[in-house]
Amino acid sequence: MSSLPTVGDAVPEIVIRSRRAQPFFGRHPWIFAGAIDQVRVAPGVELKAGTEVRVLSSEGKFIAWGLFNPVSRIRVRLYSWRETQRLTPEFWKQQVERAVEGRRRQFDLKNESTGCRLIFSEADSLSGLTVDFYGGYVLVQFQSLALFEYRETLIQALEACLKPKGVWLRTEKGMREAEGLEIEDGLLKGEAPPQPLFLEENGVQFGVDVQRGQKTGYFLDQRQNRLAVCRYTQGARVLDAFCFSGGFGITALKCGGAASVVGIDSSESALKLAAANAELNGVANRCQWKKSEVRPALSELSGQGAKFDVVILDPPRMARTRGGMDRAIQGYTRLNLDALPLIPPGGILVTCSCSGLVTRAEFVEMVGDVARQSGRDIQILETHGQPCDHPVSATCPETEYLKVFICRVQ
Repeated sequence: MSSLPTVGDAVPEIVIRSRRAQPFFGRHPWIFAGAIDQVRVAPGVELKAGTEVRVLSSEGKFIAWGLFNPVSRIRVRLYSWRETQRLTPEFWKQQVERAVEGRRRQFDLKNESTGCRLIFSEADSLSGLTVDFYGGYVLVQFQSLALFEYRETLIQALEACLKPKGVWLRTEKGMREAEGLEIEDGLLKGEAPPQPLFLEENGVQFGVDVQRGQKTGYFLDQRQNRLAVCRYTQGARVLDAFCFSGGFGITALKCGGAASVVGIDSSESALKLAAANAELNGVANRCQWKKSEVRPALSELSGQGAKFDVVILDPPRMARTRGGMDRAIQGYTRLNLDALPLIPPGGILVTCSCSGLVTRAEFVEMVGDVARQSGRDIQILETHGQPCDHPVSATCPETEYLKVFICRVQ
């Protein structure tokens, strides 16, 4: 783990280009390489991933303390905007405690059926760290090589706050290329979480595979939205596309009085878990699970003349970089156009995006483009986002990533 220089040492300094410092004074935590004018390093100081740096404006004014990563496009992540508050072990401990205490006010962290997000990266001033809680187990994801160098301090703080049964490391696709972060999933502390473990959400029980399932095993951010959709599913035929472990569909059956659900996913292991969850909740006789890529499955169903009163589209993230934005919008447009022939007049389309780089306004525009291309009127009845354990940072708009639109298709 990287050692911090003492206060008296010559700390490396990052000088921001002229007229580029305002976002960082405004507490945005990401400094990309193109915003940096100078890197000042004293002789004998190695500027490696995880090195604490002082960030200055071109006029020499202090902006913030951050962590440097020479291989990432996000060259510096910022954590403290107080010149007297260095990135010490005590600082990291306080950040973890603050995040966990915020969740403790909203969730029963002593209940073995509770699932929630404990730390949401930039939104909790811990850029590059995501932590989820599943019934006494802690699932940790690092999206920053620099912050990973402080993992022992961070995990010790989590253990002190929660006394979990176990701490399991999950990795995210693309981190090796983006951050130079070469790690593998595995047990960090305590005992390994069972496969599956069980959560309760909105009165529905779900088995969750936190060791091998997508993300950290379950999409905790959709809990309120699954319930919101239930207002439209009484007696409905529901199509749950990208269904994963059956969250939307099974909730619609058990809480929303849906007549039937067809779930589509390309993952066989996810569908096995969805089928087991349907059995667990006593709704298996009203479910059909289909292994397929979603767009070909939608075309096949349309060719068969199938109709659904409610179609739910909850695809994985389509835009990981700003360079992929146009492609992502095109992907959302094609996906929604493929779904419309399955919806009779007056039916419901639930369309979602978890791409943080796609703004809410751009997603509205995409829905409008789908209406124009299809020649069908689309009314947006409700818009939703992420729940309280996935807060939005007022100074980092990228943390508002989840868009869920409940629409009526005429």
